Amino acid sequence: MKKMIITHEVDQHYLEQIQAIIPDWLLIADNNLETCQEHVKEAEIIAGWKKGLAELCLGEDSKLKWLQAWSAGVDSLPLERLQLKNVFLTSANGVHAYPISETIFALMLGLTRKIHTYVKNQQAKTWHHGNMNLEMHEKTVGIIGVGEIGKETAKIAKAFGMNVLGLRHSGKPADFVDEMYTPDQLELLLPKCDYIVVTLPHTKETHHLFGSPQFKQMKSSAYFINIGRGDVVIEEDLIQALQEGTIAGAGLDVFETEPLSTESPLWEMENVIITPHTSGSTEQYTKRVIENILIPNLREYVSGNNPTINLVDYVKGY
Repeated sequence: MKKMIITHEVDQHYLEQIQAIIPDWLLIADNNLETCQEHVKEAEIIAGWKKGLAELCLGEDSKLKWLQAWSAGVDSLPLERLQLKNVFLTSANGVHAYPISETIFALMLGLTRKIHTYVKNQQAKTWHHGNMNLEMHEKTVGIIGVGEIGKETAKIAKAFGMNVLGLRHSGKPADFVDEMYTPDQLELLLPKCDYIVVTLPHTKETHHLFGSPQFKQMKSSAYFINIGRGDVVIEEDLIQALQEGTIAGAGLDVFETEPLSTESPLWEMENVIITPHTSGSTEQYTKRVIENILIPNLREYVSGNNPTINLVDYVKGY
């Protein structure tokens, strides 16, 4: 009997929908690998991933043919081993477009209108203007990585009358993006922007893409928002840029090491807003992964076709 494992607890009605597509398969949804180790070893499809899975399902006698990641980023997965086993890997890319774009604008607005400053003042019962004088309307935002999140961010930016510059590997135009750049043109984009929003995955090409040279190319009045991956940024260089006023401030959801060390200067900076890698959190997460990605791909798979939605290119890393 073929087996499919979901490493998350999901509602029964989703399990019934999935089972209806694979009626002759054994379907198990369990976030405790210890209770289903033998089944994991024999699974042809796994949805989700947990520490220790590689040893169970990527051995010489592995039956795994398709892994549906539960996250958009796949850099934490054993990509080389999965590629060696010719496992189809699909990501949860696109699930985060709404919640992350909302977080991006929460950070941009928070920094611009000094909401974080006023929250601190409220806690101290201090009535102070905070020297607040900026607005976002008609400013320029540079979106570094125009995927689903970037597209939604560009769409919202237009409601603020913003000029939108985008950067993507292909350089292809996108709706709501006024000018599109390629990675080799990053230095042309940075000086034009009042806000830089990084939505990139972590790959060999994006590793430490942002360091001192890039921060020096930005306006001293510009804000840096990173909701992509912490390793895209040289964190020490970012800290220095913030301390020296090379850039005006930052909204950060991701960091090189997580959780962020209590010793990091970022915690105490007045021009920084920190969120604990929660920008993608949403009540709709599981629904979107299953309904928009897993189920359509599963129908293709059992029909003898390859899963195509969010199929990861191992060479590109996304």
